[in-house]
Amino acid sequence: MDVGFGFAKTATHNFTLLKNLAIFKILEKPLLVGLSRKATIYKTLGITPEEALNGTTVLNTIGLQNGASILRVHDVKEAVEAIKLLECINA
Repeated sequence: MDVGFGFAKTATHNFTLLKNLAIFKILEKPLLVGLSRKATIYKTLGITPEEALNGTTVLNTIGLQNGASILRVHDVKEAVEAIKLLECINA
């Protein structure tokens, strides 16, 4: 299930959605997080989309911690690294 980050939402809406992502577990469906290089990241940080990799990784990690099981990303290598590190913590 794609909860729709960015679609007709403000940065505040997106942060609230990410913070409360675990609520969607009641639907018993895999959750997709698509935050890669979104305006929520680069506008909040005052950078360009091309510079938003670090912010993307941080928010992807939070999404995974809050119940996401699928990441839609531009930067696959970095996302895989975040997943591997979280798996070590959660093992």
